[in-house]
Amino acid sequence: MNFIEKIFESTLWQGRLLILLAVIFGMVGALVLFVVASLDIYHVATYTINVLTSHSHPENFHEKIVGEIIGAVDLYLIAVVMLLFSFGLYELFISKIDIAEKSESSGILKIKDLDQLKDKLAKVIVMVLIVSFFKRVINMQYNTPLEMLYFAISIFALAIGLYFLHKGSQQH
Repeated sequence: MNFIEKIFESTLWQGRLLILLAVIFGMVGALVLFVVASLDIYHVATYTINVLTSHSHPENFHEKIVGEIIGAVDLYLIAVVMLLFSFGLYELFISKIDIAEKSESSGILKIKDLDQLKDKLAKVIVMVLIVSFFKRVINMQYNTPLEMLYFAISIFALAIGLYFLHKGSQQH
C-alpha cells in the first residue's frame, strides 16, 4: 500500500503543473490587452494629430478623445489583473520567482497566499469598474436635476467605497 500511496501522491503533486496552462494563457491574455490598449492610444494620437493639422474641430472632439483614452486605461488595468493572476498562481502553486525576490522594484507581484492574491485582484478589479463607470458617465447627458442628483450620489458612493478599500489595506 505504501508504494501505491507514493505513486498516487507523486501524481497528485505533479498535477499542480496544470496551473501552468492558466499562467501561460494569463500572460498571453495580458500581452494581448497591452498591445490592444497601446494600439488604441496610438489611434487616438494619430486622430488628434490629423484633426489638429486640418484645423477643424469636430463635434464632441474632447469627449471622444477622453473616452478612447479611458477605454485604453481600462484595458491596461484588466491586463494588470491578468498579470497579477498569472504571477500569483505561479508563486502559489509552482515556485517562487527567484528574480522577483532579488528585485528592488515594488513587491506588488509577490504573493504569499491565496487571500493576498484575491485581495490584490479585487482592488484592481474595483479600479477597472471605476474607470468603466467614468467612461460611461463622461458621455452621458444630464437633462433633469434628478439625474444630476443620481450622478452626485454615485460619485459619493464611489468615494466612500475607495475610502474603505484604502482603509482596509492599511490595516494589513
